[in-house]
Amino acid sequence: MKDIVVKKLKERGASIEEMAELVFELQKDYLDITMDEAIQNVKGVLDKREVQNAILTGLELDRLAEEGLIEEPLLSIIQNDKSLYGIDEVLALSITNVYGSIGFTNFGYLDKIKIGIIGKVDKLGKTTDQVHTFLDDLISGIVAAACARIAHSHGDN
Repeated sequence: MKDIVVKKLKERGASIEEMAELVFELQKDYLDITMDEAIQNVKGVLDKREVQNAILTGLELDRLAEEGLIEEPLLSIIQNDKSLYGIDEVLALSITNVYGSIGFTNFGYLDKIKIGIIGKVDKLGKTTDQVHTFLDDLISGIVAAACARIAHSHGDN
């Protein structure tokens, strides 16, 4: 199933390497890590079945909204990424929840600043016919969880 998730993320515009770049950028000032370690931790997050389920659910909702296959008023809410919808963040937080409270704070930071691939897919979702309401938050959740995973593996350094 992990291979399917990775393939679907890539089809929607998010690669493991791009997510790992964010992990590396967020962690390099705190820990002596390598890009390879960042990649391995993104992959480690994607190994979890509950993470895979959240990703598949969110990506499918984006796809269905893109194709107009969801009934109104939910269709317009998802297509326009309405700020009070919040279900996209809740789904992504299920990813960070696997790694505890540090994942939540990392997610909030990423959701606010939208750097790297997160900002790229968010902008595409707002400037094209693509719907990325869930994708940007799922990526934030994956990156935040990978950062938390690294923090847990390094203890209280």
